[in-house]
Amino acid sequence: MAQATNSLPQSTLDTFQPISASAVHVLARLAAKRAVQEQLRADGVRVTLVPPRVISEQAQRYLADHPELYREASERAQRMGLFERKPRRKLRRIMVTQNS
Repeated sequence: MAQATNSLPQSTLDTFQPISASAVHVLARLAAKRAVQEQLRADGVRVTLVPPRVISEQAQRYLADHPELYREASERAQRMGLFERKPRRKLRRIMVTQNS
């Protein structure tokens, strides 16, 4: 009986796969939002009573002030394996004409 291994085939390990830019942006925004929520809690504010719009606005300002969150998000996306998908091929339009 064959034993399972935890290693990937060598061809998979050697291929370059770029990280999805949208995944990095989402992870950076989530980190900023968490930081804002932690600061609100530290100030004694109940986060559930703060409108999401206010938290989102504060998170956007926090992210603008802390661009290192993008680098951290990029590293996290790499660890999570969030890779960019291959672009879809555009289908050519088929012109249908009537044969008279």
